[in-house]
Amino acid sequence: MNTSLLYVVANVLLLTILRRSEAQCAPNSTVDFNRKDFPPGFVFGTASSAFQYEGAVKEDGRGASVWDTYSHQFGHILDFSNADVAVDQYHRYREDIQLMVDMGMDAYRFSISWSRIFPSKIIINSQSSSFRSAHCHVFMLY
Repeated sequence: MNTSLLYVVANVLLLTILRRSEAQCAPNSTVDFNRKDFPPGFVFGTASSAFQYEGAVKEDGRGASVWDTYSHQFGHILDFSNADVAVDQYHRYREDIQLMVDMGMDAYRFSISWSRIFPSKIIINSQSSSFRSAHCHVFMLY
């Protein structure tokens, strides 16, 4: 199945469940649903975006990204926050992966900041491969 079609099917299914729960719920109540409510073979997963999760912006040779520069300029971000630390997945990936295992996730899509791989236009950062390798090694343990 192509990725676009899979994305559409997953979103339609999620919207159907949400609308069903809205129709059946009174304010402040909950609706229970579990894996049996989804078709066989449905993959439950999670995803992360490097800027929001990775952190460690000045470690292991990482260069500044466009968003790093933008978020550090006065007046662009209302609460003056940035992703210098984010949720610190760079250092806490083992704990994060364990949480996904504990939650019963079947898949995880993660991204790595391009500025960690290419800190400048012409230099490839060899230290970034150890970060990717460490993630993949921990995934294979499960």
